Amino acid sequence: MNMMKRALLVFIVLVSCVGCDQATKSIAQSFLSETEVWSFWGDTVRLQLAHNHGAFLGLGSSLPDTLRDGLFSGGVALALLALLGYILLAKSTSPSSILAYTLLLAGGLGNLIDRLMYGGYVVDFINMGIGPIRTGVFNVADVVVVAGALMLFIGMPCVNRG
Repeated sequence: MNMMKRALLVFIVLVSCVGCDQATKSIAQSFLSETEVWSFWGDTVRLQLAHNHGAFLGLGSSLPDTLRDGLFSGGVALALLALLGYILLAKSTSPSSILAYTLLLAGGLGNLIDRLMYGGYVVDFINMGIGPIRTGVFNVADVVVVAGALMLFIGMPCVNRG
């Protein structure tokens, strides 16, 4: 894939994914609260506003503020810049791998924007499950990251154990 096509793919994915993520978070903040739960489809989907100061499932939220902000804002920003460099410059990368890495970048960027805009937390608002078996609270950026990770995992070549 030439550089122009690669850059266009990255641009389209970033604008659409980050735009959708930020739009849904804005709507969630306008209509949802941290105390009220909206339930849909037999309580399979719940919407409730949550401010996540940690990483995945709140991991790291109890770290001292300076360390947490450094890791989850500064550290993530550096990692995303490195990922962008890899996406744009890697020579032998398939278009599907470029898409997968760009999804990881888009999800990370969506959550980084939250941390920078809201003083260190990410806006989460979706919870899914059946009965007591439920996911953590997440957002569209998290879905995008998982989609990219699954694409990379599924696309990994199998090791020949012959």
